Amino acid sequence: MTFAHLDLHASIYKAITESGYKEPTPIQEKAIPVLLDGHDLLGSASTGTGKTAAFALPMIHQIQKAPQKGRHRDLQGLVLAPTRELALQIKESFDTYSRKNHVKTLAVYGGMSKRGQIMKIKRGVDILIATPGRLLDLMNMNIVKLNRVKYYVLDEVDQMLDMGFIDDVKKISSSVPKERQTMLFSATIPKTIESLAKQLLNNPVRLEMAAQNAPLETVEQKVYFIDHRNKVDLLMETLKSKHLTSALVFVRTKRGCDQVAKKMNALGLNVGALHGDKSQKERQQVLKAFKNHEINVLLATDVAARGIDIDALSHVINLDMPQTPETYMHRIGRTARAGKLGAALSFCANDERHLLKAVQKHIGFNLPVQQHDMMPKASQSKGKSQSNKNQSQSKRKPQGYAQFKKKIHQKPKRSRYKQSAKRYAT
Repeated sequence: MTFAHLDLHASIYKAITESGYKEPTPIQEKAIPVLLDGHDLLGSASTGTGKTAAFALPMIHQIQKAPQKGRHRDLQGLVLAPTRELALQIKESFDTYSRKNHVKTLAVYGGMSKRGQIMKIKRGVDILIATPGRLLDLMNMNIVKLNRVKYYVLDEVDQMLDMGFIDDVKKISSSVPKERQTMLFSATIPKTIESLAKQLLNNPVRLEMAAQNAPLETVEQKVYFIDHRNKVDLLMETLKSKHLTSALVFVRTKRGCDQVAKKMNALGLNVGALHGDKSQKERQQVLKAFKNHEINVLLATDVAARGIDIDALSHVINLDMPQTPETYMHRIGRTARAGKLGAALSFCANDERHLLKAVQKHIGFNLPVQQHDMMPKASQSKGKSQSNKNQSQSKRKPQGYAQFKKKIHQKPKRSRYKQSAKRYAT
């Protein structure tokens, strides 16, 4: 199938063919006809498979059929995204698909002045892409009204719920008309999303384009057992590989991200750091530098990395093990895009082995262990023979036990004080 078979508006077809789009991905091929028919949709596919176009193209198509002009536009489309980076990425995609028609799109998010965003909204917008917090602020200011929204999208729903946006999502959803088309897209569909889908979707079509527990076949995965204190040194060694052209390194905390970046920069390596405490300007600058290969190593927390979409990313490195198996799947999905191969390396300390065990249970196999010079002396697990040997040794009586037992049964000697007192008395 080609995009010509999807019966999209001529202006959209022209825009995407000029951008090099030839054949729809599996999620696009299945989702676009369903959405053009007006059905609600719960969609799941691995990251990097084109979910954005799957909901953007039908939305632009429907709005373009009855185009609006000028400032008196009703807001017809709403897309919720968990992070600023993802909102900007979605906005760029919408701009690409709608550049040959009059559909107007705007992204609003925190970290930027509200004034500029308010002015653009007042000029008229067809589709609004927003993070939940900033959208609620604009709604409370009576700047954004959702009473005419016809198309409602929640993108990366799993991450949105992980970040604690569930109450915000419910509040926003209650302000959108019940007569609407709703689309939920996510890399995974845990039970929490199943529950939310029942509340928001009306008789939806469900599309799961890949087994959720299956890792990407094009990603080579390995685990390194390493003490926490040696992780940065091992990272420095790993980055020397000639096969590593660019690496996204995941760090659990914002503070840890800054500390590792500072240490690596001090050692002469030019790296960038990306996390929630960075200003929007700083985040955009470091992302641009990474995408333009001005720096080839980017340290990031999971939340900040949600909107990163780079086709040529060769390696993903888990400096800290992810807290959930779903997070692991999302991390390794950053590499091996556009049909290319990639590598995912995980650094696992002793107190993180339970996290590794959860990941391995989720993907259905044990990750290959990569040997290295800084590997802890203790083995991953003790064999039964070693365990039995230790148990038998623990049952043996300690050396000198017989002499010790004889000594404690001897009559205690009188102290010098008692002996002197007896002599004095006599």
